Amino acid sequence: IKRLKVVEAFIKSGNKPEWMILEAVPVIPPELRPMVQLDGGRFATSDLNDLYRRVINRNNRLKRLLDLGAPEIIVNNEKRMLQEAVDALFDNGRRGRAVTGPGNRPLKSLSDMLKGKQGRFRQNLLGKRVDYSGRSVIVAGPKLKLHQCGLPKIMALELFKPFIMSRLVERKAVQNIKAAKKMVESMIPEVWDVLEEVIAEHPVLLNRAPTLHRLGIQAFEPVLVEGKAIQVHPLVCHAFNADFDGDQMAVHLPLSAEAQAEARVLMLSANNILSPASGRPLATPTQDMVLGAYFLTYCEYDLDSMTAADLAKTLKKNGLSRFRTEEDVEFAVEAEQMRFQDPIEYEWGDERLLTTPGRVIFNAEVERALHDATGGEGEDHPFLNRTLTKRELDQFIGDLVERYGPNTIAAALDVIKSLTFRFATRAGITISKNDIVIPGSKEEILARFEEEVSKVGREYDRGLMTEEERDERIVAIWTEATEVVANAMMANLSPTNPIYMMANSGARGSFNQIRQLAGMRGLMADPKGEIIARPIKANFMEGLTVLEYFISTHGARKGLADTALRTADSGYLTRRLVDVSQDVIIRDQPGKNPSDCGTKEYVDLALILDESPNKSVAGRVAALDIMKPIKDGKPGKVLVISKGEEITMSGLRKLVDEFGEYATTATIPVRSVLKCRSEYGLCRYCYGTFLATGGPAEIGDAVGIIAAQSIGEPGTQLTMRTFHTGGVAGADITHGLPRVVEIFEARNPKGAGTLTDVAGKVDVDDSERTIKVTITPTAIDEKGELPDPKEYAFPRRTRLKVATGQLVESGDALNEGSLNPTDLLSLKGATAIELYLVGEVQNVYKSQGVEIHDKHIELIVRQMLKKVRVESAGETALLPGQLVDRVVLERENLRVKKEKGEQATFDPIILGITKASLATESFLSAASFQETTKVLTDAAIEGKTDRLLGLKENVIIGKLIPAATGLKQYRQISIEPTEPLPVTFARPEAEAELLAALEEIGEGDGFDLDALGLPFDEGLPAAGDGDVAELETPAEDES
Repeated sequence: IKRLKVVEAFIKSGNKPEWMILEAVPVIPPELRPMVQLDGGRFATSDLNDLYRRVINRNNRLKRLLDLGAPEIIVNNEKRMLQEAVDALFDNGRRGRAVTGPGNRPLKSLSDMLKGKQGRFRQNLLGKRVDYSGRSVIVAGPKLKLHQCGLPKIMALELFKPFIMSRLVERKAVQNIKAAKKMVESMIPEVWDVLEEVIAEHPVLLNRAPTLHRLGIQAFEPVLVEGKAIQVHPLVCHAFNADFDGDQMAVHLPLSAEAQAEARVLMLSANNILSPASGRPLATPTQDMVLGAYFLTYCEYDLDSMTAADLAKTLKKNGLSRFRTEEDVEFAVEAEQMRFQDPIEYEWGDERLLTTPGRVIFNAEVERALHDATGGEGEDHPFLNRTLTKRELDQFIGDLVERYGPNTIAAALDVIKSLTFRFATRAGITISKNDIVIPGSKEEILARFEEEVSKVGREYDRGLMTEEERDERIVAIWTEATEVVANAMMANLSPTNPIYMMANSGARGSFNQIRQLAGMRGLMADPKGEIIARPIKANFMEGLTVLEYFISTHGARKGLADTALRTADSGYLTRRLVDVSQDVIIRDQPGKNPSDCGTKEYVDLALILDESPNKSVAGRVAALDIMKPIKDGKPGKVLVISKGEEITMSGLRKLVDEFGEYATTATIPVRSVLKCRSEYGLCRYCYGTFLATGGPAEIGDAVGIIAAQSIGEPGTQLTMRTFHTGGVAGADITHGLPRVVEIFEARNPKGAGTLTDVAGKVDVDDSERTIKVTITPTAIDEKGELPDPKEYAFPRRTRLKVATGQLVESGDALNEGSLNPTDLLSLKGATAIELYLVGEVQNVYKSQGVEIHDKHIELIVRQMLKKVRVESAGETALLPGQLVDRVVLERENLRVKKEKGEQATFDPIILGITKASLATESFLSAASFQETTKVLTDAAIEGKTDRLLGLKENVIIGKLIPAATGLKQYRQISIEPTEPLPVTFARPEAEAELLAALEEIGEGDGFDLDALGLPFDEGLPAAGDGDVAELETPAEDES
């Protein structure tokens, strides 16, 4: 097939095979292979010069030998050497040993100039440098608004220099640009005033490396600050993953009006509150702010379940204080009549609530901010009457976003920020050594478990169990002991203990860390990942013994090594994901509806997943009308959501309510990226909601890149390899990042589960050494016979997924373990494998508490399953064994069908993301990814054309990318000002001056003004109405 493909390529492209033999070697320009003179008269030269020199020397020597009529053996040897020299010039090290320069370093050939991270493609074509930028250390700017950043004055002066200079010349403060430059450098007060004017409403971009997702670059309005540090708003730190321990950020300046408009509309931080990965708000309070909110809204009583009378009794008071307004509450607290956490009665609207002063203040402030932001419109939000932890706050802000939209909410976020900072300061919560309280019962708990362990030891000595079983039992006992000590410690902490408050509110730290400080450290793992059966009984408060200290070093070293490896692996994964999905953009469709590819296929998603509404259903378009079920869960007549309607989070809740008791088993038919029939990119209906804005996806959204970023960005948080559970077979499956890579590369997993290839009834036979599973087919095959039963053997300790008497389908797993994607595809078909892969990736991310919407993973899986392998070509223009896009094959088959010819047959295949990126139609994109020389050679032989549909190809050739505002349809838009702009010559004085000047010219050098044909009388607008008149130009310019 490979050789056939090469021949076919030559025939199709019209390249002649004899052109493949060079008769002259092309020489690249000397600027690309420079020679530099060093101190001391020596020269340093580019490797290419050496390689060219060898070719010239050998060529000349061969010429001389031929002229002399040397013996054939010598001539042949020289020819071979010449061939090797040319080979080395083009790709050094491809054939035989690499030619080395001084110090045994292989010389860089022409191919090496192109490939790799430092090659032409990745270094120069995909990595450009920009002008007008600066970088500095960042500090927190708690007084800033969400859309602002603090820019050091000196930095702003340098960045905006050309703008200041032009403004100075405009104002006639200086005569020319040179004087303006001098003036700016002198930094006189006038310059600072001009700078203030220039930066008003001119957004700047802030970027923190590594830029792992689109929120790593955001636009802000600069505010001039003293000092040399950039100030960053505390709420955007989470998106940048920034902290203030010495992080640096870069500032970039959008110059053109279009760039400024895009920065302001698309990139302003206040417009980017939602995460593109999950659609949840990212600009949520953290750390101090959470602690402030917790302190402010804390109450030790459960107010929901009590009445005012009960509370008064508990507090031994006659009755609770009652308040009508927020001011009264604040006065009472200021006068120290009560604390923020004391219960009170408060009248909110027309209901009387049992609450605390802190909660009243919090609600009143947020209510006021929302009122200002919405201009008094929009519904009131319900009174928040609970203690706010980090999770509750996120939930609350999520609700606000749903109710008021992400753009209104920036003002409310700023109010919450200021309020919570203020009360975190008021609370004065700090950490003290005495806050770490060791439970008094720790000693006796440990003594009790010590006894259990020694009992197990005695049983082992008497030969009642194996060594493995003993270790397993001991590990289980000590794990329980750690839990018991931890619970005793928790019970011992008071709810107002500062450290407890920090962990409980979610501000910082976790109970796991407190357990190590005040409970016991527990079990550790050795370098192999096995758990050591001797626990660390001490905690950090008591201090570790020498042995305990050394046991715990394994974990620390593993942690550091893992982190270093993980960052590199995660970055490489992101790069492969971007490459496979970069050309997936929402595009116009050719049919009647440009937003719809017209597919009839959809996927059924469970409405309830892990006992909560399946968030993956939200953010999609309903594929069919969804009816409210009647008895037996059959659809009734009442429409809940109509076909083609977008399902929002509130729509999802509505579905759960309407389905009632049937919700747990219900599935919802939704459009999915997996089933989109769009040939290039995707259609809007199949994609659904664009999570970063919360609205439907727009034509031109680069959803492929967003998907790659959403999966790659949390990759650094995934663990590498988890602890092994002391030798239990089958439990050592890959987890974390390596598992994600394994899935996306479609590899055969380690310890894969066995799939049955027949359907039928299961019979399990347990023997000494092995477990035998026999499947007896129940259905007859195409010959009308019952196939023979099939046997599968497993080792003794295998965990089976089937039991005797169970019925299985072809492609079902018999034992636990990850499945081989290729087998699953051939046995169960495309939909099964798509949903399996999406589910498997989600399992890894969910286990680490990372939330990603399914559609991003589906998009990558779609790219992996895009191609099919042609089995027999029929009368199409395809080759057997060729990989083609499914859409292309279907189009060819349709053409042949119309001509009544034989259609091609195909096998569905699954490609790993690396293979899929190299199999892309665009050779520029593939060449810039991996195997540069191979890709370019193949492209040259086939005479390929690149349609420039993806983003990379356009970046490489330096065009606008075909996404978002770079699309053709957006380029024709002309922007008109809403109000007429004042024009200079519409000022009466200017008009008079102009006419006087023209008169002067007319009189002075005898030049006839009328000859210009300018209609001076009728052409000019009435003074000051600001409409520019079209001046008619004369046909011939006589002057």
